[in-house]
Amino acid sequence: MLSLAGVSVAYDGVPVVRDVTLDLPDGGVLAVLGPSGSGKSTLLRAVAGLEPASGGRISWDGQDLARVPTHKRGFALMFQDGQLFNHLTVGRNIGYALRLRRARGIDARVGELLELVGLTGYADRLPATLSGGERQRVALARALAVEPRLLLLDEPLSALDAGLRERLAGDLHRILRAAGTTALMVTHDHDEAFTVADRLAVLRDGVLVQEGDIAAVWRAPADPATALFLGYARVLVGPAAGAVLAAAGRPPAASVAVRRSALSVAADGRLAATVRSARATPEQVRLVVDVDGVGEADAVASLDRHPGPGERVRLDVDVTRLAVIPTGVAEDQSLH
Repeated sequence: MLSLAGVSVAYDGVPVVRDVTLDLPDGGVLAVLGPSGSGKSTLLRAVAGLEPASGGRISWDGQDLARVPTHKRGFALMFQDGQLFNHLTVGRNIGYALRLRRARGIDARVGELLELVGLTGYADRLPATLSGGERQRVALARALAVEPRLLLLDEPLSALDAGLRERLAGDLHRILRAAGTTALMVTHDHDEAFTVADRLAVLRDGVLVQEGDIAAVWRAPADPATALFLGYARVLVGPAAGAVLAAAGRPPAASVAVRRSALSVAADGRLAATVRSARATPEQVRLVVDVDGVGEADAVASLDRHPGPGERVRLDVDVTRLAVIPTGVAEDQSLH
């Protein structure tokens, strides 16, 4: 098990990561989620041994790794661009570390890994002939070849286009679990984190804001900024939060995060609103509305019910698309 206890990293005395404490059980996949500059890649490099920690303790199964060099930690690191050897075939790329270790049965292991990542028959191909997604699959297979104790993934899908990134995230989820690999991934994309990992750590300005099971973090973000970063459309506070929760039949709270589709046009809706703008998509109409007693909010309508600007509508509230922010972290005004 990987354990971080009060880990800090500083450059020239300036803290980049501050007092991070978390555990990653064997076989678990943890995504460290944060915007650019949050310190997530620095934290990953510290776990790998590529950056010295300025404070705290990084350990594996109770062993302090402070004096253990990178190549002796038993970890593997996969970068966002794969970093394949372009002059070597796919098979030789995957088997590279195995050859360095003079392992036996290299060809069989390479074939097993190619099947795992869905590239059976690609062993003799050169990296230049592969698509971006295929290259990342090869890089993943190479990282898994030596059966690392921990796989470190540094923005592994960020160089891919959106559609391919979404498909490969699902494949990465399947592959890691099929291999039984413990993995620590850093990413700025919450959808990617939700798809690949089973636990989530939110890092902001070098500080661990929240950590836990993904479903639990999603249902109860630690604060308004975290809710917005996780993909909620707006955070309502004060009377606005109270009005939406009352319409949903929930107890009042100081702050509530609202998904874009939480409010929908319904003939018998409990909230009244005026449409400010409307935009049709192939699936629904997305609205910005001015809700009585709430203020500006997002809502949706079905394609056969297309209200226009200035029209009065009634809105229903889907309680499953709301998240109450813990008491004591609400801000004085709605966040947009």
